[in-house]
Amino acid sequence: MKINFRPMTADDWTNVAEIYRQGIETGNATFQQEIPTWDDWNNGHIKSCRIVAVIENEIVGWAALTAVSARCVYAGVAEVSVYISHKYRGEKIGTKLLDKLISESENEKLWTLQAGIFPENIASLKIHEELGFRKIGHREKIGKMNGNWRDTVLLERRSKVIGID
Repeated sequence: MKINFRPMTADDWTNVAEIYRQGIETGNATFQQEIPTWDDWNNGHIKSCRIVAVIENEIVGWAALTAVSARCVYAGVAEVSVYISHKYRGEKIGTKLLDKLISESENEKLWTLQAGIFPENIASLKIHEELGFRKIGHREKIGKMNGNWRDTVLLERRSKVIGID
């Protein structure tokens, strides 16, 4: 199974949104409860480092970054999103996609990536840790989802090539 990676475009939104919907439905991928419009999603994510994974002309996953702050001192820090189609989970596509995202983030001079992951999302925690993210905290009752408080595990990956001087 050959996986190709390419930049995400607005034309990909229907497929990307479908994979996002699948993640939302798991209840353990995001606090988001509704799929945003392309314009809302586009305005909320860093313009570079938007990647889709493609197998035989089918988008099977996507990854993107969100700035953690508008303050200039945090210009090199971003939050990670990685989503895989339910048909392709368990195929190591998430690991390959996150690895590609890390590489592209360093090309864009980002020195720290972070992720807030529900503790129940074992697969996501595992791939992040495999690629050098470390647990830096447990955020208890950080947000409500469907009327229930949810915790997240906060992970961080510091680049070994950007921002080390």
